Amino acid sequence: MIDFSFTEEQQLFRESVKDWLSKNLTLEQVRENDTKHQIPKSFMKGLGDLGLLCLTLPEEHGGAGADWITATIGAEELGYADISVASPVFYLVQASWGFVVDKYAQEAVRDACLRKAARGESFIGIGATEPGGGSDVAGFKTMIKNNDKGYLLNGEKCYISGTAEATEINGGYFVSGYTDRAKGHKGMSALFMPINAPGVEITKRFDNMGRMAISTGGFKMTDVQLPKEYLLGEEGRGFYYTMEGFDAARVMVSASCIGAASRAMELGMDYIKQRQVFGQPIAKFQGVQFDLADMAAHHEAIKSLVYRTAWMLDQKYKHGTFDSLEVSKYLGMCKYLAPHHALDVFRRVLLWMGAYGYTKECPLEMGLRGVMSYCIGAEGAANVQKVIISREVLGREWRA
Repeated sequence: MIDFSFTEEQQLFRESVKDWLSKNLTLEQVRENDTKHQIPKSFMKGLGDLGLLCLTLPEEHGGAGADWITATIGAEELGYADISVASPVFYLVQASWGFVVDKYAQEAVRDACLRKAARGESFIGIGATEPGGGSDVAGFKTMIKNNDKGYLLNGEKCYISGTAEATEINGGYFVSGYTDRAKGHKGMSALFMPINAPGVEITKRFDNMGRMAISTGGFKMTDVQLPKEYLLGEEGRGFYYTMEGFDAARVMVSASCIGAASRAMELGMDYIKQRQVFGQPIAKFQGVQFDLADMAAHHEAIKSLVYRTAWMLDQKYKHGTFDSLEVSKYLGMCKYLAPHHALDVFRRVLLWMGAYGYTKECPLEMGLRGVMSYCIGAEGAANVQKVIISREVLGREWRA
């Protein structure tokens, strides 16, 4: 028997999150955050008090021990509330990369940052992309040298989410680099790196076109000395831990885009029902109805794919039912389809609204700018997802 229903606990979780966000993250607040380029600390603390931050971590490590379907619900509801998809970034990187950090961390890292991040008092992020690129993880230039004090890091990262917030509240990042370049991707290792560690320099804050409320920056690591306890897992496994983090983050990103697209369609339907043209509401025109039908059909199909994939992720971790490559194929499909669908929804609904849609009085322009980031590449470029999908569909022997 196939059961597509959510559990009672998951339904209650959705209702509680939706209710809290409706009071604490209105469209007016989203606009203020977007304009001021910041998420209020009170909101971040509220997410922690609600148990939404690092919720995939075990309870004994400060999280809620939530499964991936529950985490995906949270991402969808945050995307619905914050159509600029800035607040969802703060949530999803900690639900996904926090999970990977915790999975391979020693107790020193949990004490230093993870438990605080779960309370909204710190921040766990991903420091992957380098000036030379982000999708080619094996092409990273960051070097990690083993010495008698632990590990010495040298390298540079850019287009990293949350650098300003992490600096302010003593957060840190999952960082991977080479401990032995001669071994290729099998010579990569991963560490937890506090953003305020000596030798770390914030190099730039990018002025993005969207997701304005959360910072995007870069940092340079010059002889950053970290203790041995900050190694994640085993030396030589950093490439695989990085791939695991990207997989977890992609279902969260996709769900946030689905949530934002849902809100855009709702706002659009409200508009076309009350906007009169030639003596009748726009909603009565078949051209608009067909546009809506197309969006709604794609929306439900992609949403179903996202939750099916979250279920697969749960089955993989709980029972080993699916192997990592099979799950990665579906995660690639989610990450390829959901952001582009959301972008298309925002574009179409803005066109329904005519001149009003081209003003900042219309909140939808924040969503158009925000979801564009996930089409361009955050958590994996579109063409990279196509490579992953085609590789698994055709067979690995056919990869380019």
